[in-house]
Amino acid sequence: MTTTARPESTSMTTTPTAPTGAAPVVEARGLRMSYGSTDVLRGVDLEIRRGEIFALLGPNGAGKTTTVEILEGFRQRSAGEVRVLGADPARADDVWRGRIGLVLQSWRDHRRWQVAELLTHFATYYPAPRDPAELLDLVGLTSQARQRVERLSGGQRRRLDVALGIVGRPELLFLDEPTTGFDPEARRVFHDLVAHLARTEGVTILLTTHDLAEAERLADRIAMLVDGRIRVCGTPAELARRAAAQAEVRWTASDGSPRHERTGDPSRLVWDLHREAAGPIADLEVRRPTLEDTYLHMVHRQGTDDDAHRTGFPAGDGTGEAAA
Repeated sequence: MTTTARPESTSMTTTPTAPTGAAPVVEARGLRMSYGSTDVLRGVDLEIRRGEIFALLGPNGAGKTTTVEILEGFRQRSAGEVRVLGADPARADDVWRGRIGLVLQSWRDHRRWQVAELLTHFATYYPAPRDPAELLDLVGLTSQARQRVERLSGGQRRRLDVALGIVGRPELLFLDEPTTGFDPEARRVFHDLVAHLARTEGVTILLTTHDLAEAERLADRIAMLVDGRIRVCGTPAELARRAAAQAEVRWTASDGSPRHERTGDPSRLVWDLHREAAGPIADLEVRRPTLEDTYLHMVHRQGTDDDAHRTGFPAGDGTGEAAA
């Protein structure tokens, strides 16, 4: 069920980014979770800044849901330290819960409610909620105000989910697989809405998704959770630069044989090949790994430190930051 934090809330900070030196919105150090003899989280370190869109990627079973539920205060951790909005979620009160918003992957409740009626009802749980009419305009659902929820399209339903998640003015918003089943146009509209919340209103957003293109487009930073550990974390540009270090150059040699070589400096290798051949190189191709290539490589190899070294991606440095 998609839900928002219920009783009391505090007003949302409206500045889009935190001042230098401000405490992170989310901090986790050595986060561990075990179910019996099975270790699900093996020392997760995260740091998420105010006003940031942070994407958490990982295959099924990597521990994403467990991590997020611990941060939301819905699951007790086995070990480690966690601070979310300055408090330990395991001991947080209703005032703290009013400062977070949740948009879960799917829910089917309230199908017979009218859109505006449902949003107005949810607003009553908060002391200083957003105006429902203004919120409907923000998410592009004004014309559907009197429409029943069950008659909304998939994209409209997800926009309503976000409206319910932010009606209480949360400082931190959790988005779980927000655009599953969207067509390209609906996905773009939704992405614009999420970007507006972070850039204009200063909402910190933790996004979990399997859509790597979505993560690249939206996120300020991306972390990959593999086998219960953060294997790499950085901005999309940082990840792209590291991926470039493993570029593959393919060409056909003068004797007709196919050749290929991995290199951290593909431009230099291509230049050397041109000089050696004193002219054009047959079938020359330079392929730089994408975020998806890197993600799949880490998943298939279970992200050991040796694998991180081979891919050019260091393991997490203990802060959720990308290593230099």
